[in-house]
Amino acid sequence: LVSPESSLSVAAHNAAIGLAKAPGSTGPWEKFSFGLDASSLQERLFVSEENVDGFLETVLCPSSCSQSAPESQPLIEVVDITEDRLQIKLK
Repeated sequence: LVSPESSLSVAAHNAAIGLAKAPGSTGPWEKFSFGLDASSLQERLFVSEENVDGFLETVLCPSSCSQSAPESQPLIEVVDITEDRLQIKLK
């Protein structure tokens, strides 16, 4: 992380933290952890096509069901991400 480019905004009912990667760090972030201290961290995933695919696979087909053929699995595409909404397309 690069501290000068990172930011913090706190309001009465929420907080926003802007993080910036160090110059040598590349690729998308997949997940982050947060909490009051290191012993109580919770993990969250960033919204990406891969993370949406993984989430929907666990919701639509729990580990007890058999894997369907690749051609019968839905194609999931993240179309748009804004502060207010997430739009995905299923085929």
